Amino acid sequence: MNHRLLWKLCGTLALGTLVLFWVISFVGSETERKMSFIDEKYQQTLKDWGRTAETLYSGGDEQALANWLEDLQARESTWAAVVRSDIRPLAGSELTDRFREGFGLGRDEEWKIHLYFPENPIMETTFADGNTHFLVLLPQRMRPGTYLPEARVLLKVALPLAVLVVLCLVIYRHLMTPLRQLELATRQFTEGNLGVRVRALLGNRNDELAALAETFDRMAERTGDLILSQRRLIADLSHELRTPLTRIDMAVSCLEEGIDTQHFLPRIRRECGLMRGLVEDTLTLAWLENEKPSLDQESLDLTDLLDSVLDDARYEYPGHHLQASLPECAGLTGSSHRALAQAVENVIRNACNHTPANGTVRVCLEEEQSGFRLIVSDEGPGVPPAHLELIFKPFFRSRGLCNDQPSGHGLGLALARRQVEAAGGWIKAENRKDGGLRMVLWFPAPNHES
Repeated sequence: MNHRLLWKLCGTLALGTLVLFWVISFVGSETERKMSFIDEKYQQTLKDWGRTAETLYSGGDEQALANWLEDLQARESTWAAVVRSDIRPLAGSELTDRFREGFGLGRDEEWKIHLYFPENPIMETTFADGNTHFLVLLPQRMRPGTYLPEARVLLKVALPLAVLVVLCLVIYRHLMTPLRQLELATRQFTEGNLGVRVRALLGNRNDELAALAETFDRMAERTGDLILSQRRLIADLSHELRTPLTRIDMAVSCLEEGIDTQHFLPRIRRECGLMRGLVEDTLTLAWLENEKPSLDQESLDLTDLLDSVLDDARYEYPGHHLQASLPECAGLTGSSHRALAQAVENVIRNACNHTPANGTVRVCLEEEQSGFRLIVSDEGPGVPPAHLELIFKPFFRSRGLCNDQPSGHGLGLALARRQVEAAGGWIKAENRKDGGLRMVLWFPAPNHES
């Protein structure tokens, strides 16, 4: 088995794991980045404070500036100041434009804040002169990342759980879709819909579940055929039993009235024998069709078997000429003497029944490289071409009888086919050009598989 389903599940889990790590990393970094900036309204508040301080400083009223700073610090529970940054280079050093542009005593309002540092940063607003700065320790209420602990819980618990749930749903759907189809088909089959099948509903899927669906279809087909076959056998058997039962009932009525007792007793015995044979043959046929046995118990000589069957046929049909062309020995292994004897006997008896009185039945056994070919030819009326396969159906009769032998009940050739197939061979019928029917039976030679 190629374990396609295993590789599908492994691939899905591996891909899902990669997606999980990527989503956690991406969402985590994006969440942390967005939470690292001061809220826009607080940024505007810091800028307003800087403009207020610059206005007071530019007005020259240091006392008012001092009072405002003191009030701000008390109100926000923080530190604030206005300072100058007159940087004087020493020892002939020179300050570059890049340094002057990037120099600052604190952070700009739009800068990121390190969420993992416990101390709040000092924020800076530079006045128009470029050397004076408003500095304020970021108030705690303005610190970003207030919901960082909750975000961490979501990233470490809720997000992985959500991704895993989605992954499980994908796997569950992939597994349950064919299983639901199989469950539905099984329910329909148990309710009597013998034609239900599953594999076609799975499309191009090709894995262990598809193989299970194919196995179910084969089982359903086999079981459906068996059920239909049993129904046909029961119906045909019931039909065939009506006639002898009716004749027995009539004979019993005559016996009760004392009419010709000596004539009806043999008739009742004959009808009982006919029904017994009919039931036994039907049970044997049902067993062969249901069990599909392989008769691999015995070794036998097909020539000896044919000699025995032909002797019985010559005694049973004294008005016929039975010609045989047999090899000295035709050994078979892995077969059954009883099954093949009954099959060959049914074929030869069928040929004798449909051959006119003083007619000839020819039996020829030929040895081939792969097995033995048995040909039984009669001089009867033959069979319509459309019936060459139907004559192997149970209770089917195609030809009229040419002698006074009992008509039988249409199970002989059906039993013969099942028994020959159980022995590993095959049987077919064909019309002869000069009239009559030819039955061809093939049996595998020892150590040969058909």
